[in-house]
Amino acid sequence: MKKNITLSAEELLIKKAREKAAREKKSLNAAFREWLARYVGQETSSSRYGDLMNRLSYTRPGRKFSREEMNER
Repeated sequence: MKKNITLSAEELLIKKAREKAAREKKSLNAAFREWLARYVGQETSSSRYGDLMNRLSYTRPGRKFSREEMNER
């Protein structure tokens, strides 16, 4: 279910945002919904990355590798 929210911003900024959205053939609402999904997703992605690093924290290479060893292919 979609809910309405009210935002405020400078008039010129809103005008430019509407123009950009129009060039992308979408409404300002659609552009905002996309941004909101990315905004929330960033938090989720960084949280998942942190969880992964915590799960892998038990691994140890046993020694320091030289620059040459790290760049070997």
